[in-house]
Amino acid sequence: MWYGHSVGLCVFDLDHTLVRTPLDLAAMARDMRALLERAGGPLPAREERWRVGELIAWCRAEAPALERALWEVALEHERRAMEAATAEPGAPEAIAGARRLGLATALWTNNARAVTLPALARLGLAALLDLVVTRDDMGALKPDPDGWRVLAGHFGVGAADAIVVGDSWVDGLAAAAVGVRFVAYRADPAALARWSVTPAGHLDDLRRLPAWLGAHFDGRGP
Repeated sequence: MWYGHSVGLCVFDLDHTLVRTPLDLAAMARDMRALLERAGGPLPAREERWRVGELIAWCRAEAPALERALWEVALEHERRAMEAATAEPGAPEAIAGARRLGLATALWTNNARAVTLPALARLGLAALLDLVVTRDDMGALKPDPDGWRVLAGHFGVGAADAIVVGDSWVDGLAAAAVGVRFVAYRADPAALARWSVTPAGHLDDLRRLPAWLGAHFDGRGP
């Protein structure tokens, strides 16, 4: 419980949090890996699959000339997904409810700005957000916490005055790395446990977020 602390900022993830999309990150990573291996041979063997952020990091270190092509692969996957995106049930109510409590609202997504902004506008969510932070604004993708640097600098808030809402261990790790509390929305408990993510709260309906915030924070805003 964090009574006595004022939450100044409520930060949302995008895919599977504010919007429903068919984005398949595993398929994106497979296509990106295939591009790298066509150009330079097999990547180092490992037990787990290569994830998107790991492939980008490897490319920057070992094959920087291919980075732009990798991002094009990612962008095509994101474009198809965003064209099919629908608002997550309760998303407008969750954002609006946080604002009624006096909180600033922001988005923190690994997606590109070019596909994120049109989708938010089409779904009526753009006007509810005070700031949109995409991968174009960050030096590294979540679970790296670099996006928090942008958020904290813009709003002038500390970690104790913010909350991150997301569906994935990736969001939880990024928040934990900078000491921001994390609310898990329909997240996989096994994945959270595997990555040692301990949410401050769990939601299965975004409409419950304003009540959760009201029960745990004083709601005075920044």
